Order: sequence, then C-alpha cells, then structure tokens
Amino acid sequence: MEELEIKEWGKEVFDLLSWYKMDVVKNAKVLVVGAGALGNEVIKNLALFGVGNIYIVDFDTIEYSNLTRSVLFREDDADKGYFKAEVACRKAREINPNINIQCICGKLNTDVGLGLYRKMDVVIGCLDSRLARLQLNRLCMRADVSWVEGGMENLTGNVRIFKQGENCYECGLTENAKQNIFQQLSCAGVAHRNEKQGRIPTTPVIASIIGAVEVQEAMKLIHKDEVQSGVFSTLLGKWFHYEGMHNHVSIYDSVAFFDDCPSHECWNDIVKMPSLSADTRINDAFTLIQETLGVKDVEINLRNDKFVDIIVSKNDNQRFTPMLPESKISDYIDNNYDLYTRSRSDLNQNAYENIDEGFPYQRLTLREIGIPYYDVIEITTEKGVFHVELSKDEDRFPIVVKE
Repeated sequence: MEELEIKEWGKEVFDLLSWYKMDVVKNAKVLVVGAGALGNEVIKNLALFGVGNIYIVDFDTIEYSNLTRSVLFREDDADKGYFKAEVACRKAREINPNINIQCICGKLNTDVGLGLYRKMDVVIGCLDSRLARLQLNRLCMRADVSWVEGGMENLTGNVRIFKQGENCYECGLTENAKQNIFQQLSCAGVAHRNEKQGRIPTTPVIASIIGAVEVQEAMKLIHKDEVQSGVFSTLLGKWFHYEGMHNHVSIYDSVAFFDDCPSHECWNDIVKMPSLSADTRINDAFTLIQETLGVKDVEINLRNDKFVDIIVSKNDNQRFTPMLPESKISDYIDNNYDLYTRSRSDLNQNAYENIDEGFPYQRLTLREIGIPYYDVIEITTEKGVFHVELSKDEDRFPIVVKE
C-alpha cells in the first residue's frame, strides 16, 4: 500500500505569498492575552497561519452570553463553566495539530511571569478594560516586547501597536482616564470585581474584523526583516479605526511617548538563576540570591501582587488570616460569610509590599506569596537593584523549534 505523503501545514498555499516565510512563522512565539470574542478570532487566525508557539492567558470562564460572539466555544462549555483559555487552546489544536499551544487560566499580571513575556516575538491584547490594557502595557514595556492592542464596541473597533521607546498606551490616556484606573488600583480587590462587571455590546462581525487586523499586524511584526526593508508598513504610531455603521475606515497618526511616564521602565539587565523557581521556599530563595549576586542584604519587591496575612474588622477587632496574595483577597472575602457580610470600609488588611529576611513566613514558597512561575523579580541589595529571573521554571513553557 502506497504511503500517504505528509505535507507541511500551509505548503503550496502560503508559499504563494511573496512575503510569507514558513521557517519564521512555524518558530514564532505569540502570547494572546484575553480569550473572549476578540481572542477567539485572533487564536483561530494564528492557528490557521501555522504560528508555531501560541500561549493564551485568560482568568474567566465561559458563559452563555459568550456563545453568540465566540467561534471556538460551545453550549457544553458554558454548561460546565470551562475556562476560556483552556477551551480556546483545545479548539485551536483541533484546527492545527502541528502547533505548540498552551494556556494559563489566570491573570495577565499576577499569573504570568515576565520571563514568558520576554520570550515572545509579539503580544496580542484582546482585552475589554483600560486597567487590563495598562497592566499589559507596563509588562510589555518592562519586557521590551511589542504588543498589538485591539478594542471594539457595537460596530466600531480599533487597532494600535505599542513598543518600548516609540509608542506607549499609558502616555495616550487622558488625565481623567488615568485617575479612574489608578483609583481602581488603589483599592484591594476592586479591580478584580470590576473585571467581571458589565458587558460591552459587540457583534461577531466586528470581532472578526478587528481580530483579523490584529493578527495581520502581528504577522508583520513576526516578519521583522520585511518590516525593516519596507515590504510592510505596520500600525506602529498609527491608529486604525473601523466604523461599521456607515462603513468608514480611518488610519491616523497616534504617537505618545513622554519621558516621565512610569510605564517606560525596561528590564534589560536580567540575571538568570537556573536553580530558582516559584516553588522555592523563601528562606532558600534568599540564600540562592545572596550566593549568586554576592550580596548580604536582600529585599524582594512584590511589585505586582502584595501579600496579605491578616484582615482585621475595625468594628469588633475580629481577625482573619487569609495568607494570600492581594489578587486573591476579593474571592477570599466573597467566600467567607463573616467577611462578606461586612462593609469593605470596615476591613483593614496587613500587606507586605517588600520582604526581607525578617519576613515571618520564611517557609512559604515564592508562588504562595504571589510570584508566578518564570517571573522576573526586583531585588534591592547593598550593591544596588537587580532583576532576577526564576529560570528553573522555563521548562514549564517550552518553545518548540522546527527545522
């Protein structure tokens, strides 16, 4: 019996495109943040293009309202309350079994380590809140990776690209928008509750259009040589706006990068530590860091997620001991009847933003105090500030390289 010839994905199809480089695409690395309606379209298109390494992050579960706009979800997924990222990952693998695709069922800033962001060729944002976009912008700037932002409402949508040193999402916000975001950030647990409130009216059509443009721009960024040679022009420094009510498409300049913006820090001096993991106990982590950096005094800055050990009711002085990262406190309160029935203004929490060798819970792991796998942590020492990668976690997010 004659053996069937195994053909490479996209062969004799994408080869017809003058700019498409098979070896570049099948080894590309893309992180998709958000797996709702827009994320569904982006993930589907990346899989069809044969992008070799795709990572999906989303903390939410599937609801029936998602089914009218999300091509990868089914009624059974909503019945069982599956995670969006998990289902999107599985369905994309069905579309193209040749790709390496993984999911993270969590939040972009507290469950995804900066080490993963640093590995990406491009990050695609499919988010529906300014707070989430601000968080993603800061992480991508810190990791020095370009990200494509898409937004939509009703029959309108837009796409932009942000890149360290050239264009910044935060710089383009109005002062009023910044104040609203920072007010959310200042309240423990409020941001998480707001993420799950309200819905933006959209259609499957606008999700298809904006998702397609996002992937088109991501494909350009993956083909770096073609961008540099002028084969492509990207939306970096531009604003693509589509208005479907009257069929208007506009592209206009949109550049903002101001010197005093806090989003612009770039951690390009990373110290890799192959023995350090988020599963390392804190006392052991201090020892490893001291030996690697040749320092005595070590303070770890919990930049993305403070650690809360105690909540006290001001009304009756009752104490609760969550022992959780701040990002999980809202759920902790919601699931504790004695706390849930109290006014949030009645509660005081004791939180650690920085920890040193005097931290009283040395036997906890870095993960247990809120540091995600493969993160990069900021360390203050007597010799200055260092940025240390939890490199032992790298194998949790394998990159498939194909010849």
